[in-house]
Amino acid sequence: MEQGTIERDIHVDASPEVVFEVVSQPEHMREWWPDDARFESVAGAPGELVWRDADTGETKTVELAVVEVDPPKRFSFRWCFTEPHRSGQALFVTFDLVPSGTGTLIRMTETGFRELGWEVAVLEEQYRDHGNGWDHYMPRLGEYVARLVATP
Repeated sequence: MEQGTIERDIHVDASPEVVFEVVSQPEHMREWWPDDARFESVAGAPGELVWRDADTGETKTVELAVVEVDPPKRFSFRWCFTEPHRSGQALFVTFDLVPSGTGTLIRMTETGFRELGWEVAVLEEQYRDHGNGWDHYMPRLGEYVARLVATP
């Protein structure tokens, strides 16, 4: 298994402008991915993503740093830093938005797994967990966009 890049594509019936807002604005992102998102959609801005365990109520906060904001084509950020305060190596997530017919092809790419210096077993587990995570959240992204554009 290569364990360097995760790619997921989904087509939605919405314009790249609408989709860009959904992948780059915290108030939209928290509707399909984390339980909370706090960041400004500005290159270089720091931020956080927060998940809550439904059973225990415990939260997990992951730091992020916005890398590129190019509406309505691309939004990218670094997260899962190896050191606190957004330092050290990190995973890199990019949402590329490509007009396709009357909708948009969303291509999510996550890279940087091998660069984090994890032991092989940890690398394999993290790669698998992130792949499974995107398999869960990308359809939720599509469902949220569909609800959003269907709302008058």
